[in-house]
Amino acid sequence: MRTISFLLLLFWGIIASSCHQAHNSVNQNDVSEKASYYFEISDSYNRPVKLDREPQAIISISPSITEMLLLLHQEQRLIGITDFCPKEQQLAHVKRIGGLYNLNIESLLVLNPDLVLIGSIVSKNDVDNMEKVGLKVMAIKEERHINGLFNALSILGRLLNCDSLAQHEIAVMRSRLEQLTNTQTATKKVYYVAGFGSSGDYTAPKESHIDEIITLAGAINVGHNLTNWNISREYLFAQQPDLIFIRKEDYEAFIHTDPYTKLNAVQQQRVYPIESSWIDIVSPKNLDAIELIHSKLRIKDQGKE
Repeated sequence: MRTISFLLLLFWGIIASSCHQAHNSVNQNDVSEKASYYFEISDSYNRPVKLDREPQAIISISPSITEMLLLLHQEQRLIGITDFCPKEQQLAHVKRIGGLYNLNIESLLVLNPDLVLIGSIVSKNDVDNMEKVGLKVMAIKEERHINGLFNALSILGRLLNCDSLAQHEIAVMRSRLEQLTNTQTATKKVYYVAGFGSSGDYTAPKESHIDEIITLAGAINVGHNLTNWNISREYLFAQQPDLIFIRKEDYEAFIHTDPYTKLNAVQQQRVYPIESSWIDIVSPKNLDAIELIHSKLRIKDQGKE
């Protein structure tokens, strides 16, 4: 009933980000462009990466980075993306290289990229193996927080010679966040269904980017006091969330499956489908998720549907 691979992606993304947050974050101050190189950076693994020329053929092993490249209208540079990357029509021409784990490095080499961009999921060991066969790799971790997007977008803007556009998009995102942030005390509880059914129940715990999305929208995340993605049904029913959000593809199954049908939010028709790309990964579309949750909270406050 559930897509376990997406849950694993979320879990390991948080673990990878947590392990490297203190020492491996890319900082704008680490970026420099020198006369001898087109671009030079100390990436998220504290590796010096130097490019002689502007990259025109890029493989993205990160759904988040792919979303950012779309936002910056740089999809024409992409020659390879993962199966988890967006399905937009603009990417129809791009080769799908498989999942995020057990990378087939030879298949990457065949595409002959100028640069391979990676995010939180790809391990340092995979990076080393890619470099051993001659691939140029740059790690730009999206971090666990939405503010990490601004840093990543800034780096991509400078890397791809579209800095003005990147700074414009960052300003737009910051403005949207300011308008959406609810300054009132949060009282409504929101439950995000990361997984459900016979394999167990899962939701976003404290310190996850989904927890931040729900908080920024002006609500209390049901999983805020949890330390991992597992949630017991006893705890879920004790919390009785005011609103529930779930991936579009799982909506119908969830609202018609016991014992979830006994939740007040299900009975009151306060379960809302959401695009997985808006919430399951750190990306510019997180603002759409914040806006959706915020709007549904306002509807509930007004007593309307």
